Amino acid sequence: MAKLNGEHLPIADALREQIAALVRRYYHEKYSARSFYPGRDLVHYAGRVFDAEELCNLIDASLDFFLTANRYAERFEAEFAAYLGLSNALLVNSGSSANLVALTSLTSHKLGERRLKPGDEVVTVAAAFPTTVAPIVQNNLVPVFVDVNLGDYTALPEQLFEAIGPKTRAIMMAHTLGVPFNLDVVMELVQKYDLWLIEDNCDSLGSRYRGQLTGTFGHFSTVSFYPAHHITMGEGGCVVTNDDILGRIAGSIRDWGRDCYCAGGESNTCGKRFSQQFGGLPYGYDHKYVYSHIGYNLKVTDMQAAVGCAQLNKLDTFIARRRANFDWLMEMLRPYEDRLLLPRPVPNSEPAWFGFVITVRERAGFTRNDLARFLEANRVETRNLFSGNLLRHPAYEAIPHRVVRDLANTDRVMNNTLFVGVYPGLDQARLDHVAEVFARFMRGDRA
Repeated sequence: MAKLNGEHLPIADALREQIAALVRRYYHEKYSARSFYPGRDLVHYAGRVFDAEELCNLIDASLDFFLTANRYAERFEAEFAAYLGLSNALLVNSGSSANLVALTSLTSHKLGERRLKPGDEVVTVAAAFPTTVAPIVQNNLVPVFVDVNLGDYTALPEQLFEAIGPKTRAIMMAHTLGVPFNLDVVMELVQKYDLWLIEDNCDSLGSRYRGQLTGTFGHFSTVSFYPAHHITMGEGGCVVTNDDILGRIAGSIRDWGRDCYCAGGESNTCGKRFSQQFGGLPYGYDHKYVYSHIGYNLKVTDMQAAVGCAQLNKLDTFIARRRANFDWLMEMLRPYEDRLLLPRPVPNSEPAWFGFVITVRERAGFTRNDLARFLEANRVETRNLFSGNLLRHPAYEAIPHRVVRDLANTDRVMNNTLFVGVYPGLDQARLDHVAEVFARFMRGDRA
């Protein structure tokens, strides 16, 4: 036994407490001081924001040496589902995997006649991150592309109505960079035509539409915990649903395609482990090794989940900081609206902004690339709006698809749009530098 803070503890527990204290001290020495030198240090568009709690959780999980999903994963799934007010949250290894699991789940034979079948159409947008669309193609479904509105960069509502055809079975698209798409229109279509809805909520965790959190409208929603997103596990993502049948199917797709739904280390949750008939297997075949789907292994480690548990406690603070940074940049850049189209939310929405999106107007006197090169040369990081037009990329040029009207605005996004950061790691000194660099460029001081 060892004595720590006046209490007698087993030696291993006492050492764990000492390690945690040292980790907190390490964080203070290594990370707590933040200096910034304008013009030398890069103003990132996004990045991880953390304190000693993430490090302590990470080390605590590593000391268990369970390695695969364990107590922190179970805790995160329960707390995240509670945050959204939904019944099922399944951790996966990335937001892209979350999209794959969600869409693939809708092809399950367990859904009977409602399952998606090869050749069925899924409405989406081409101004997207590729792994919102890739699962549609990978499951032999046909994406139907609608154009986006400039300013909010979400699907044009009138084209969503036009996209519906006799083979349309689902809608799968993202709330772009924190801005909810028009859920009044989307939910009207979902209900009228009995469509599946997958909300790619990877860039928009904490956004609201008519007061309701995005990611809680669809049959599935997906989240990413990559460092650029609202909270991070490094790598990681989540599939969320309020439908227990869909949750069971998604868990199977994530976990090798197995039919068994026991948690790690558990057996015989169903009480019928050796007393069921499956396919052509012998009666009583061990349920733990019965596979009802063609699946994957897309789970996280408990160390990732441990970081996520600490991050989740900060989510509301992070969202508030993103909104404040966005509002400040809006005031600084408003004088340039004659040359820059500044971002705006969809009516009835409250974005948890991912970035500050700018489209260079046609007669601005400079191009998007001119502006991007100047910002980057002056240590302000920029990003294009993901793929611009996904159908212009080599991997997607020849895919089976349908386009509603044309994608004129999507091409404008490809040519004229970029974004800068609003993430919580941007302090006032960094924001001031961003504003000063924009001011120099806009007045023509580009040396």
